[in-house]
Amino acid sequence: MKTHQLEAQKRTITGRKVKNLRNKGVLPGTVYGKATEPISVQIDASAFANTFKQTGETGLINLMIDKDVHPVLIKNVQRDPVTNLPTHLEFHQVNLKEKIHANVPIVLIGESQAIKEKVGTLLLLLSEIEVEALPTDLPEHIEVDISNLVNVNNHIMVKELIMPVGVTLLTDPEIVVVKIGALLAPEPEPVATPAEGEAAEGEKEEEAKVEGEKKETAEEKKEAPEKPEEAPKKE
Repeated sequence: MKTHQLEAQKRTITGRKVKNLRNKGVLPGTVYGKATEPISVQIDASAFANTFKQTGETGLINLMIDKDVHPVLIKNVQRDPVTNLPTHLEFHQVNLKEKIHANVPIVLIGESQAIKEKVGTLLLLLSEIEVEALPTDLPEHIEVDISNLVNVNNHIMVKELIMPVGVTLLTDPEIVVVKIGALLAPEPEPVATPAEGEAAEGEKEEEAKVEGEKKETAEEKKEAPEKPEEAPKKE
């Protein structure tokens, strides 16, 4: 496993003044550990971003603090709720001879024929697994090859994952990591039922009948001769 390097300096600025550091592209942070007192540090934001992209929270980092080497893992990255940019960093200093527990991300590799031919949809049901290992043996991620998933309901379980040497799996082995699910069929357009169709047709026939009767009545009135007025009776 590769060990990454990252430089830091001890930080004397605290409280609200750390905003000035962020404005200059510097991130405040803290190093914790069983065998060390907390250390306030500051790190170049760009250098941290490049390192974090490679290590995530499981890659071992040699944090250089004023020429002293501290083996650490990135424990937590606090972010601005609006910009999502890092605002504060927390590092966990580890003992290289002591095993630790960590959550390792799952990375899918390969291509599923079921997905390529659009006969199913890929469902990632587990994004990380818990493992135990020495910090130097801790993998940055676990690769899962989906090339053999060719049919709907094909799946890969935790127990089928290949663990690197020195790494003990702690997650339930019966959990499904990834599977091929069935494609969702599009909802059919609503179609009128026979009863509704018959009712609509009956209404049309009734309306036509009424209109016809009205028309016939009007014509009869038009064609009927007017009755002569009766002469008044003489007494």
